[in-house]
Amino acid sequence: MGPVHLFDLAAQQARWLSARQVAVAENIANANTPGYRAADVPPFETVFNDTNLTMAATDAAHIGADPASPDLVPVREGPAWEISHSGNSVSLDQELLKSGEVTSKASLNNAVVKAFNQMLMTSLKG
Repeated sequence: MGPVHLFDLAAQQARWLSARQVAVAENIANANTPGYRAADVPPFETVFNDTNLTMAATDAAHIGADPASPDLVPVREGPAWEISHSGNSVSLDQELLKSGEVTSKASLNNAVVKAFNQMLMTSLKG
């Protein structure tokens, strides 16, 4: 049996989610600090693209990726929602949305790992 990369990928995403939650918490904590600039971590897709995981077609009937697919179009992040007179660029609404996104992605990550673990244990027990 070859290495199972799903657990490593899930661990990488969990570390990324933790770092993003720290950045969001720091932004919220400094919401009233004059001149504070909101920070964020790079998207997880860049972390994922830096790994050596590649998709492999194991059957001739598998569907390949279409280069014109909307998922492959690069998306640019826009500027902060608002900048206050003090130069602070933290928007509490935006930070709370990011926090909710982190929570939902962490829940999904945990559910996938749990399901994969149950599947793996079931296949080993027979």
